[in-house]
Amino acid sequence: MKITFPHMGNVYIAGKAFFEELGQEVIPPPRCSRKTLEIGTKYSQETICLPLKIMIGNFVESIEKGADTVLLTGSCGPCRFGYYSILEENILRDLGHNIDFIVLDPIGEGWKPLKENIYRIFKANNIKDVIAAGRLGWQLIKKADYIIHLSNQKRAYAMDSYLVDLIIDNYYRKVEETFGEKDMMELMDETIEALNRVKIKKDHKPIRIGLIGEIYTIIEPFVNLEVERKLGHMGVLVEKSLTPTIWVDHHVKNFPFGSKGERKKHQLAKPYLKTLVGGHGRETVGSAIYYRNMGFDGVIQLLPLNCMPEIVAKSILNTVSKDLDFPIMTLILDEMTGEAGYLTRLEAFVDLLKRRKEEVQYG
Repeated sequence: MKITFPHMGNVYIAGKAFFEELGQEVIPPPRCSRKTLEIGTKYSQETICLPLKIMIGNFVESIEKGADTVLLTGSCGPCRFGYYSILEENILRDLGHNIDFIVLDPIGEGWKPLKENIYRIFKANNIKDVIAAGRLGWQLIKKADYIIHLSNQKRAYAMDSYLVDLIIDNYYRKVEETFGEKDMMELMDETIEALNRVKIKKDHKPIRIGLIGEIYTIIEPFVNLEVERKLGHMGVLVEKSLTPTIWVDHHVKNFPFGSKGERKKHQLAKPYLKTLVGGHGRETVGSAIYYRNMGFDGVIQLLPLNCMPEIVAKSILNTVSKDLDFPIMTLILDEMTGEAGYLTRLEAFVDLLKRRKEEVQYG
């Protein structure tokens, strides 16, 4: 079994080390690129979500490198992600690829198939082995997420924000040459040390922007056109409402009750949205209110074209923005999104937030 999986932000870094440590052969997809998008767009339905198109490109590129098994999480409820594995398997079979899909569906969809797939992936025979493997994966994903969080902080305060990019790009290059948990942890520690050596502007008080919306467009830099870097180079401190760590903490580590942070967002969203609408629509509304309460200057909603839950959230965010006098901008992403217009909107939004902040400070 040669495992591959979608390229979702830094998940592949933790996933690569994790499965290698378990003795699995891993073929992670290359980092997302224009080629990845072109492959996925060519073979996917025109009106399907952008994440599915990127994933098809990921899988084709991995299959060309020898992968024969795709690992994917499942979903339920009013969101098309729950059908991804079926659509993707059919597309790949139509292309002549006889590939095995292992889908980790929510427990509510049935414990027996989930247990069988977990044992198969983890090469485990009992729940104790699974728990031990899970703890290893949890440490890897937390540290991988921390590096991105730290880079966003350093970029906003750095004397030379492009030095942060050099450190992170070097980290990504070395990931491909690193094998197993121990070496990956050492690489992560070296990267953290390098980031902490970046000289910062001590008296700088950056604009703070929260990124909210659909999880894939938040965490995959190719899809969101490196929004964290672009904002960081404008001197903006960026915080993401959803990360792999937050997702695992809510859906796995604290199952079935959910994490405290995400439950709080559900409560904040209730005056505007009382029920689940699929995906992370409810969390998007709650996150906007959360960032307003935390004193952030504004939020940016990121969503792929035709994402149903986020379209619902977008219509509600207009009311939230008016009620709370809180700037909210929505950026819709698809394969036709132009970087120049995207950057212009970001710059205009940051300028707006700076003017608002100055008006508050100086009257």
